[in-house]
Amino acid sequence: MKRYIPNALTLLNLLCGSIAVIYAVNDNFVTAAFFVFFGIFFDFFDGFAARKLNVQSDIGLQLDSLADVVTSGLVPGIIMYKLLQLVGPLWQETVDGIGYNRTIGFEFEYPEFYYVLPLFGLSITLASAYRLAKFNVDTEQQNYFKGLPTPANALLIVSLPLILEFQNNDIINAIILNKWFLIGMTILSCWLLNSGIKLFALKFKNWGFKANATRYIFIMLCVVLLIVLQFAAIPLIILVYIIMSVLDSITST
Repeated sequence: MKRYIPNALTLLNLLCGSIAVIYAVNDNFVTAAFFVFFGIFFDFFDGFAARKLNVQSDIGLQLDSLADVVTSGLVPGIIMYKLLQLVGPLWQETVDGIGYNRTIGFEFEYPEFYYVLPLFGLSITLASAYRLAKFNVDTEQQNYFKGLPTPANALLIVSLPLILEFQNNDIINAIILNKWFLIGMTILSCWLLNSGIKLFALKFKNWGFKANATRYIFIMLCVVLLIVLQFAAIPLIILVYIIMSVLDSITST
């Protein structure tokens, strides 16, 4: 019976991701984000349960990645698509309900090219799928990750609408709702997912502080930042994670 527990947790991750997709498509970003959080919670504990119960399997590895493609790949891609859709097309103006392309030099009804730029947000989904495929065939990523893990990247992207909703800061809102910021964030996200940067994994072989100092310090920093900055802390936490991983990699060599 115990061998089914990790896969059941993985399927709960997939269920949460599927529900998040529905809410994201219907512009309910907050609910979608919280279902992503629940999915990532199950994603963490399915691997933990598999290790503790000693029931790790190849099918569990494949199922885990398939669930992550939805929860941590498709959902952030849709959210970025929706955010880019919210800020409007990249190259056109609207005058009396008519769009005019200065480069091409002709008029068209506004909705005609409306969805071209937002589709760029789905690059995150493609980059996430590619990153997960590489992870499945890479035998080196047992104690560390190469590139930003898809759950961490998903948290980075879904934090944007949460910051807009709950922080309500005019300066931050103006930055997030800037199309160039969103394009840059999409490119950065895709690069981080498939970069060669070595990032430590939150896997504890024992509970000793000395062997896990970096992990414990990171967790404590996360708690403090979340208390002080709330959802605005999430992008900063990802930055701290990358910096601490680089420093840890330098000091351990």
